[in-house]
Amino acid sequence: EVTWKEVYHLLERGQVEHITVINKQVAKVHLRGGATPSSSTTQIMTDDLPPTSSSQTSSPPSTTTNQAARSKPSSSNASGWNDGTSMDFGSTATNDSAPTSSLQSTRNNRRWAQSSAAAADMGGATTSAQQQPQQIYFHIGSIESLEDKMTRAQQDLRIAPKNFVPVSYVNETNWMMELIRSSPAIMMVGLTLWILRAQTRGMGGFGGGAGGGPGGIFSIGKSNAKKISPQDVNVNFTDVAGCQEAKREIVEFVEFLKDSTRFTKLGAKIPKGALLCGPPGTGKTLLAKAVAGEAGVPFYSISGSDFIEMFVGVGPSRVRDLFKEARANSPCIVFIDEIDAVGRQRGRGGFSGGNDERENTLNQLLVEMDGFSPTTGVVVLAGTNRVDILDQALTRPGRFDRQITVDKPDLKGRKEIFNVHLKGITLDDNMEEIAGRLAGLTPGFAGADIANLCNEAAIVAARRKGESVSLEDFEKATDRVIGGLESNKIISEEERSIVAHHEAGHAIAGWFLEHADPLLKVTIIPRASGALGFAQYLPKEVFLRTQDQIMDIVCMALAGRAAEQVMFGRVTTGASDDLNRVTQMIYSTIRDYGMNSRVGQIAFPKDPNAGPGDKPYSDATAEAMDEEARRIVNEAYQRTLDLMTEKKTQVEQVAQLLLEKETITHDDIVDLVGPRPFTADKQYQEY
Repeated sequence: EVTWKEVYHLLERGQVEHITVINKQVAKVHLRGGATPSSSTTQIMTDDLPPTSSSQTSSPPSTTTNQAARSKPSSSNASGWNDGTSMDFGSTATNDSAPTSSLQSTRNNRRWAQSSAAAADMGGATTSAQQQPQQIYFHIGSIESLEDKMTRAQQDLRIAPKNFVPVSYVNETNWMMELIRSSPAIMMVGLTLWILRAQTRGMGGFGGGAGGGPGGIFSIGKSNAKKISPQDVNVNFTDVAGCQEAKREIVEFVEFLKDSTRFTKLGAKIPKGALLCGPPGTGKTLLAKAVAGEAGVPFYSISGSDFIEMFVGVGPSRVRDLFKEARANSPCIVFIDEIDAVGRQRGRGGFSGGNDERENTLNQLLVEMDGFSPTTGVVVLAGTNRVDILDQALTRPGRFDRQITVDKPDLKGRKEIFNVHLKGITLDDNMEEIAGRLAGLTPGFAGADIANLCNEAAIVAARRKGESVSLEDFEKATDRVIGGLESNKIISEEERSIVAHHEAGHAIAGWFLEHADPLLKVTIIPRASGALGFAQYLPKEVFLRTQDQIMDIVCMALAGRAAEQVMFGRVTTGASDDLNRVTQMIYSTIRDYGMNSRVGQIAFPKDPNAGPGDKPYSDATAEAMDEEARRIVNEAYQRTLDLMTEKKTQVEQVAQLLLEKETITHDDIVDLVGPRPFTADKQYQEY
């Protein structure tokens, strides 16, 4: 980089061919042929020095002003210029005053020092400088300023206008600077593309398609069903227990897909689909996993909610894409979990509101299931615990030919399920004995409840740092699952006594009423759920009940309040849950089962889609139902009061034992009041 004064000397010597202004900021000086940047700038530096002999090169330069050089500014043979020359090229006056001479002397000394150092450097690096010549350039303030300086300088040098040095203007791009300047925008664009690509790939999981997340904005209409291979599933039919009938039905589908000729040669056709229905936790999805592990054919799994998105038309598109892929890979199995999310009954009268998208998806599903030929080998399995709300067109033969009910297991089924889950647990006793005992302790438990119970028992054993899981750990886990966590809340002795007598009333009523459920275990330890105690009973696993059986159960539910009345002469709020159950049972006998002579042999079952004010009977009938329900409950309560008065001694004995031990079992009741005066259930008596 050079100064304007050095450019001026180059103009004075006639060495400037033209000047190029780059980006309106930098002026690049192009020299004529034969002149190099190094030689030109070196010549300028040496021209600043006064003529001296070789022996005086180390002495400071003279401060004498060279007026001769200034008198002929256009001469190319001038030996230098006055350092005190003004930058105003329009003025040629010289100030010879003492201050100026002193200033000139200082500047000459500084330039002498710089030129001496430059000469020393150039003395050893002449060859290097010639090999790598420097570019001569200088910065400009503005284009107008440069043009004005060039014009005035060349006029001062007596250069004819036609010989003025041409000045050109170019715009050059510094790609590195542009890249740095544009890097934020490039990063934002790259991040956006990466996110879109990640969404396009999507993610998957068993039974959930894309795991609930979008499959990508570019493939939102594509099916996100997860293709399950047998290697991805570690469940087979040996892991499914407690539902032998349902498992037998499902195994037939797998056998048909593996060896279809055994059926087709007899004229049989594979059912197009099967609907797995039943309460939550009974093993519907587990059966589907077992099918995926043993079918040996492609298995596609998707959730009913995966068909519904915020965009219109996505659901039907995904249904079409799912069955298109299934036909291309037949024979195969398609499993739709929680199909009630898309298979609910369609609206009536054409006023379905916001359910149009769901109904369009259901319509497309109906068409696809009944649209392919029976020889394609595509079997559709679906799971739901709300089969009552499904559209009738979906459950008819030809779509779901079979409805397989997976119900809660009985005593034998619970024992089989316990045997499956106890295999991975370290026990301190025989597994068969523990499984049988636990099956008797858990009436009404589903498969998921049993799995949770086994896990809780292992946690209890680990908490006490035991080396194995004992039956006591399982009993504590049972209390934890049924009643909730034990609470450390402090209750008064009076409240403990009321709770003990309340639970004792239930226990005695169940013991001396023939059709009531006998006691299994009762405790008065408070629970975190708010209960001050709870009891377990052994319900008879029957499918039909008489009116006498129902009334015994009602009396047993009222026995807690009746015991409070007999023992303390007053009642408390502790019987609220009992009263709710009693009310539901009595109204069911009148409204649903036709067990009331006044209302008659008619039934008014509840419509799940009806509003709170929709009743299929008159106000007079409703009033009659209320009166009969009140009469029946009052009679049952009086019967229970009589029983509690008769068995007051036994109630007091059980209550005192509860206050002492806090938890008592079936054996404690036998020791206290004697055996139950009715025939025991042989199945439960075994355990």
